Amino acid sequence: MHWSREWLGARATILLPTLVAVLSFATGVANITAPISGILGTAVPESLQQAAGFTGALTGFSLLLSVFGLRRRLRIAWYVTVVLLPVSALQGVVQSSPLSLPLVVLSLVSLPTVLLNRRRFDRKLDLSTTQLAAGAALLGAQVYGTVGTWALREEFVNVETLTDAFYYTLVTASTVGYGDVTPVSERATLFGMSVVVLGTASFAIALGSLLGPALEKRFAEVLGNMTDAQLDLLENHVVVLGYGDLTEPIIEELVGATDFVVITPDSETAARLQQRDIAVLTADPSDEEPLQRAGIDDARAAVAATNDDAQDALSILTAHSINPDLNIVAAATERENIEKLRRAGASTVISPAQIGGHLLVQSALGREGMENIADHLLDIEREDEADI
Repeated sequence: MHWSREWLGARATILLPTLVAVLSFATGVANITAPISGILGTAVPESLQQAAGFTGALTGFSLLLSVFGLRRRLRIAWYVTVVLLPVSALQGVVQSSPLSLPLVVLSLVSLPTVLLNRRRFDRKLDLSTTQLAAGAALLGAQVYGTVGTWALREEFVNVETLTDAFYYTLVTASTVGYGDVTPVSERATLFGMSVVVLGTASFAIALGSLLGPALEKRFAEVLGNMTDAQLDLLENHVVVLGYGDLTEPIIEELVGATDFVVITPDSETAARLQQRDIAVLTADPSDEEPLQRAGIDDARAAVAATNDDAQDALSILTAHSINPDLNIVAAATERENIEKLRRAGASTVISPAQIGGHLLVQSALGREGMENIADHLLDIEREDEADI
């Protein structure tokens, strides 16, 4: 069961297309000038093989962009990936080179994994008004420059086709300006100046709309928050509901044993945990939204141990309402709250103080073997870890 989740789960759905993207780009660049030496070498024209190499590099780059969308669980990224994987395999066949064989095989292997995980990618592309305006401004500036340059092509040097017009607009708006296309009339010069102003402004707006979310993610990391991309990769993990004195030993046991995420409303605590490379989400664990962001539906268990039984009960109640089949383990600070935590939805309730007090009292009364009991519990845990 565990191996199937690893090889067919969300991580594999992202890792395999990433490898295909890298291979597609690398083999595409290599096959642009490489001689045709594969099985179909005599049947594929050299021009077509070189074209497949060029487009293969573009496909690899496009597939890499779609992988970023997969990390955010975007449905449109899933559709793009499903389309690009067969395209990359076909391009590998057309390239007809031994270098393309791993690309073809990996593309065909990756496709079933992506298809099996379709339900995981259910988010719509949510663009802000600023991002939509930036995209419209960038597209509008390119269309304006291309159409205007084509209409005035007689007044430009080296503008003969629509491609030349778009090329001039692109290098002008991006401030590259190679100088191979120049205006020869005052009207064309004035038009070129307008392309510079509108093009650079649209590029600046588009760049700002892209940098804004990146800065927000950076601030989230500084404040001790996981990004949405990191949260989306969690599966078969443990959700720690809150943080308290009892939670620290639990975290020490979880580190290295399994993936887990801590949900705590204390930003200072979250920042300290983040500095220790511990996955953390700054939010109230008794709210539904942070639990859903933390992947409570895909979690293997949840742990509540904050020294505040009332808060733990609320967190357990919320987690149980979202995922009734979830294994929820709670630590009761007060003995009388054990049944209350069970009624809230905890599968197992342990009272560390009661267990520790019992061992200490029995040892103080002269009963031997109390320390051996504690050591035996730890030995059982070590044996279980060794069996795994």
